[in-house]
Amino acid sequence: MSIWNDLARHQRATETRHMQDLFDKAGRAQVFSVQAGQMHLDYSKTNIDAEGRALLVQLAQSAGLAEKRAAMFGGAKINETEGRAVLHIAQRAGEDAVIDVDGEDVMPELRAVRARAYAFAEDVRAGQYPGQGGAITDVVNIGIGGSDLGPAMATLALAPYHDGPRLHYVSNVDGAHITDTLKGLNPETTLVIVASKTFTTIETMTNACTARDWMASQVTDPAAQFVAVSTALDKTAEFGIAPERVFGFADWVGGRYSVWGPIGLGIMIAVGAAGFDAFLAGGRAMDTHFQNAPLAENMPVLLALVGIWHNQLCGHATRAVLPYDQRLARLPAYLQQLEMESNGKRVDMEGRDLPRQSGPIVWGEPGTNGQHAFYQLIHQGTRIVPCEFMLAAKGHEPELAHQHQLLAANCLAQSEALLRGRSFEQARAIMAEKGLTGSDLDRQARHRVFPGNRPSTTLIYPQLTPFVLGQIIALYEHRVFVEGVILGLNSFDQWGVELGKELATAIGPLLEGADASAKDPSTQALVAFVRAHQGA
Repeated sequence: MSIWNDLARHQRATETRHMQDLFDKAGRAQVFSVQAGQMHLDYSKTNIDAEGRALLVQLAQSAGLAEKRAAMFGGAKINETEGRAVLHIAQRAGEDAVIDVDGEDVMPELRAVRARAYAFAEDVRAGQYPGQGGAITDVVNIGIGGSDLGPAMATLALAPYHDGPRLHYVSNVDGAHITDTLKGLNPETTLVIVASKTFTTIETMTNACTARDWMASQVTDPAAQFVAVSTALDKTAEFGIAPERVFGFADWVGGRYSVWGPIGLGIMIAVGAAGFDAFLAGGRAMDTHFQNAPLAENMPVLLALVGIWHNQLCGHATRAVLPYDQRLARLPAYLQQLEMESNGKRVDMEGRDLPRQSGPIVWGEPGTNGQHAFYQLIHQGTRIVPCEFMLAAKGHEPELAHQHQLLAANCLAQSEALLRGRSFEQARAIMAEKGLTGSDLDRQARHRVFPGNRPSTTLIYPQLTPFVLGQIIALYEHRVFVEGVILGLNSFDQWGVELGKELATAIGPLLEGADASAKDPSTQALVAFVRAHQGA
């Protein structure tokens, strides 16, 4: 507790200074940045100084980060509320890795499933596993949450590497989603992946049945063009999917951490085994860095400590993720689940109320789109929003290098503008040059003042490749883990999703005419409205 108190005192003592003054000391940009391979994280545009960083590192040490990190990589059951190990890292571990859970090495089975998935993916890509009308041209992945957000995000991110069938993703139980996705596809050359560990997820299974009905309209044996990512072999068999087309994963892989394994089957089909191997290698490289780099030089640890400083100490409730890469358009949504489902908790590991705020609200949009939307609030609004910029040094379109230069210039300019701002005197001089005078000059100048002194980090890398994407995802996974350890909560359960699901099951019959009198008056009125208009 004393370290938290020391940090709070230090934050209060330094909160009024301008971050730009920190750059008066030579070398700040180098001292407050960190490398992991060719990936570079600059956190110098924050109000963290040497003393603050030392206290933050001490906070991580006092939370037992090193010991808990070792426990996770060693297969200990650190997900205590569910009695499970946390081994998404095993899915990308090296060929010589040995990881025991309950005295048994889990790696041989994991490698065997991956080999089967690779073989199937290559057969689909080569046309050796065709549809009933020819080679597979389109793959539709049906899942939700971690069974959708990760693979959908990664598929878009790796578009330059696609040389397999087209990939499509369906998650929402809203019939519009699957209708619009299947429209224009050929059932005879479409493969459907149903991703649900239990094969009971209501949204996923409802969409799967709709897809099967759509396929049955033109295909003699629709189940032959279905694949399952599931551990429920009895239920997949009932659906008609042969066991050789079922790919499972253990309960020590949480849904939002599962893109590295069979949940990534669609990615394997899109980019091939070699591309997926490079993706795994990037994640493994970040794992090695996270395990071995000293805390003060450890990229996931420092990113987490910056987050702790901004959220728990400065009181900034939100965090904007701003990738200057259109192909990372789905990354903010992916990180919303990764961070908010993991660390959006209210009690610690012992079930006691947390003594401080838990994880932040995460949101974002690719640049430069966001500049014409919400950057107004970021620059001149009354709330401070810490920003996390991401940028590749070069794109994948050499003939459009001038556009990438413009993109990069915008990214770097935004972080500079957040740091520097524009004073009233500067704004007044600008307006005076335009011919304004007197009270109108001052009034117009005030509208053009930028407070500046607003924090940001920048993650920069050579190019968005499968390897780099693996690094980015693993970086944020470990960042979430570190923040959870420091806050003393369990980052690997998600009980908060249960209550709404339970109540939805109960409300379903009410919408079909059952008695709703036991519900609160608001819900009764809403049910009545839906019922009244369903047949309209």
